[in-house]
Amino acid sequence: MSAGPPEIGWRVTWLGHSSFLLQGGGRNLLIDPVFSEHCAPLPFPSLKRLVPTPCSLDELPGIDAVLLTHSHYDHLDLPTLRTLGYQTRLVVAEGHAGWLARKGFTEVLELPWFSSSEIFEGLRVTSTPAQHFTARTPFDRNHGHWCGWLLEHAGVKLWHAGDSGYCPVFREIGERFGPIDFGMIPIGAYSPRWFMKPMHMIPEEAVQVFEDTRCRRAVAMHWGTFRLTDEPLGEPPMRLVAGLERKGIQSGRFMVGRVGESWDVRR
Repeated sequence: MSAGPPEIGWRVTWLGHSSFLLQGGGRNLLIDPVFSEHCAPLPFPSLKRLVPTPCSLDELPGIDAVLLTHSHYDHLDLPTLRTLGYQTRLVVAEGHAGWLARKGFTEVLELPWFSSSEIFEGLRVTSTPAQHFTARTPFDRNHGHWCGWLLEHAGVKLWHAGDSGYCPVFREIGERFGPIDFGMIPIGAYSPRWFMKPMHMIPEEAVQVFEDTRCRRAVAMHWGTFRLTDEPLGEPPMRLVAGLERKGIQSGRFMVGRVGESWDVRR
């Protein structure tokens, strides 16, 4: 993990669950980094990491910014952020800047849906809508928002969907920003459906999101790292492959990767 950004285009590395290292434009960015052994406020055995991270935090290249989609423990990991440093630039969904400032972080930018910021020269990030919720305790549900992130640099578009149930907004994202060169789309934590449907999509819906947002390529995320719900850990990728076959989409366009695997993205 010591390699720097590629000279041309971007390199996307899956760090497990919804965590990614994005490298390009001379920058190293993290999205939803979780390096703790548990995605919970306490070390509950049921929420222990089942697949190790591909590296330690100190093996990462120097991180220029961290993008956070929402405040759930499997996406916003305070021990990881503290280790990266309180001066690390954080870009967050609307409503979380004050909370992070009270935790001691000094460089926090929050963006409402469809708002953009050029966080570095030539590198623009846009907050994209999703259908989810957020909370850290039983008493702060939806005090902040949630989002996905679109990154644009030198003609390349990368998109991290965040957490979401399936909803019509994905078609709007595709109409506004498509085609997208590389997407990161969740496929897991969906069972039982009576409870999880508004919050997490099934793999077949992820295929529809791939089409709605006009992704050229994508990788599956939010599966196989933590046991969050009732479906077997290996079920989401099998359903994804079957869903792609039914739609006539080549599996190489919407991929199931290994933790630590990287993909190069160029125009």
